[in-house]
Order: sequence, then C-alpha cells, then structure tokens
Amino acid sequence: HVMFDKSKMIFYFTSEKRVDFREMVKELATHFKIRIELRQIGVRDEAKIVGGLGPCGMNLCCKSFLTDFESISIKMAKDQNLPLNPFKISGICGRLMCCLRYEYDSYKEFIEKAPERGIKVKCSYGCGGVCGYEPLKKSIIVEFDSETRKSIPLSEVEVTNERVEIKGDTGEEAKSADKDKNGAEGV
Repeated sequence: HVMFDKSKMIFYFTSEKRVDFREMVKELATHFKIRIELRQIGVRDEAKIVGGLGPCGMNLCCKSFLTDFESISIKMAKDQNLPLNPFKISGICGRLMCCLRYEYDSYKEFIEKAPERGIKVKCSYGCGGVCGYEPLKKSIIVEFDSETRKSIPLSEVEVTNERVEIKGDTGEEAKSADKDKNGAEGV
C-alpha cells in the first residue's frame, strides 16, 4: 500500500510469531527511496484485505461491511444446533465464521421463549408435542398423534405444560434436546 502523497509504503503480513524485519526494511527503503512500514495483521484482517467468497456464496462479511471483529465462541455454534465440524463452521481465515455471531442472539432469544421439547401444545392442527425448533422462522416443530410433523409459528400455539412422548425421539435425541434447550445436560 503506497500513501497517496508517496511519503511511505506499507506492507501488511501475517505470521504466527513475531518477526524481525529491520534489515529488510532498510534494504526496501534504500531501493524505493521512500519510508517503509511493515505491519503484522491477524488472519481475520488478512481475509478482510484479500476478500473472497464465503461458504454461503456471498462476498466475505469482513470485506463487505464488518468494521469490528466481535468474539465468537464454539458455544454459539452449539446453541444454534450446528454440526461441530471445524470445516463447516470455519471461515476462509480458519477462525469461526463471523455469521455465527449475527444469528446467535436471535437463536438465544427464541429458545428462551419456546416451550421445551416434549411439552404438549395446542394449535389449529390439534394437540401435539414439541419435537424441534426453527428459530430464524420463529417456529416450533410439532409432532401430532399421527406422527405427522408440522412447523408452526410460536405465536400460533398455546402451551399446556403437560409432557408428551415424542415418537421420533430416541433417548439420545431427547437428551440432546434438553441440552440444547437448557444449555446443560438433560436430566
């Protein structure tokens, strides 16, 4: 990067450890006859400068509109019920994808309001048990007596607080559901 007034040239680089480039800076300054600056940047900053396409097919968020990098944790992926496969939840920079942060608050808010799995609800289709969630659609998946499952907006259900058996659930799925809902192992 050369400043508009050609007063200095800035080189950005990434490295896992600190690097001493003093000799190289002297040689570059002599060659270009301009002030040289080397700046070490992180992998997210590198992705922001270079750009590219994310797994969603869109331009990288960091290149398009992100100004600050908020912290992102694996808990965000867990709470969004995403597969914990590093290849599926990592961006091109090798870190957790920034979009995990955007949707996290919506997921968390929805799950706090939604009835737990196995709770009986009433809706226009009849009575059934909660067997899943679609937080971005603000809907729950309800299993009816006929083992039919339908996605119903949370605003259209009445919660009875009775427990029902979900036929499609195995013990592990039920345990996982309790873990998803409560953030801790189901009892």
